[in-house]
Amino acid sequence: MITVRRWNGTSCERGGAEKLPESPAALPAGEVIWIDLSEPTPEEEAAVFEKFLKVHSLTLEDITRMRREPESGAHFPKVEEFPDYLFVIVNPLPPGLSAIAKAKGKSSGEKLPSASRMLRRNRPQLSAVLTRNVLITHSTAAVECIAAAHRHLDRHGESARRGPDYLFHIVLDAMVDEYAPMVEWVAAQLDQLETRIFTRPTAKLIARILKLKRVVTGMRKTLIIEREVLSRLIRGEFELVEEREIAYYRNVYDHLVRYTELIEAAREMVSDLGETHLAAVSNRLNEIMKVLAMISTIILPLTLISSIYGMNFKNMPELEWPNGYYYALGLMALTALVSLGLFKWRKWI
Repeated sequence: MITVRRWNGTSCERGGAEKLPESPAALPAGEVIWIDLSEPTPEEEAAVFEKFLKVHSLTLEDITRMRREPESGAHFPKVEEFPDYLFVIVNPLPPGLSAIAKAKGKSSGEKLPSASRMLRRNRPQLSAVLTRNVLITHSTAAVECIAAAHRHLDRHGESARRGPDYLFHIVLDAMVDEYAPMVEWVAAQLDQLETRIFTRPTAKLIARILKLKRVVTGMRKTLIIEREVLSRLIRGEFELVEEREIAYYRNVYDHLVRYTELIEAAREMVSDLGETHLAAVSNRLNEIMKVLAMISTIILPLTLISSIYGMNFKNMPELEWPNGYYYALGLMALTALVSLGLFKWRKWI
């Protein structure tokens, strides 16, 4: 589907493919246009990237990669400058994942269904092409940051007059904000796992730690590369990103750096939790072995006593004692109490 927004300085027009001009050169001076392709057909892609604005074959290959080779997954984030346009790829969160994480809440600590699978297999690709007065965005699936940018422009349509670089900043800002609920959910999961490790370390718990580690690793990999893309955009390296808009990109970059640092800390904590779980399991096993060893140590002299008086030799004087049975039980009880006292004195229990 093609969504076209056109600003002529005083008004905004929104429509479908019928609003698409013949070429960027056909746009009046000062007019800004945003062409959004969400789940487009091959014909719509050809109309935009071959007829309206012909892009390099390698750019078109990267843009259409997920449609042509869905098993290959999304392209990693990158930014490339061409003579007449700027090409950017970013990886938003899978559709719905951020909303689910937000619904779970910061303090609930509930599990997020299939988060690691969604990050590995369903990671979307958002491609953008920028010129002096045109912004083209392309995604093979509906992404939340594009919808958020449309909502923002419905309220503040006059801001589009600043140009395509400002429009793209709105998209990036919405994309980075999607990470906030995910980072909070990861923090809640870590707090819950840390508490449970010291109370009930189980095999099921280590499986949850490994799943969370995959989630954190997937987010970290994308955030680090997207941080590099943003760092290039704020350095004034590209002519199509005007100097007055760099401050807005720098604000997005600061948010991205903060989330990257939080994910880095979460990755270290997940690794520490794995080691702590192994130590807790080992300590629990040691405690069990210690109790069993003490029981065996207490029973050993009692067994010796009972085995001595269980012998059937005729000349054992104690066999003729009227209260020999009770003396033997008393000796066993005394031996057990002495053993327990020795353990306590040595601070073994």
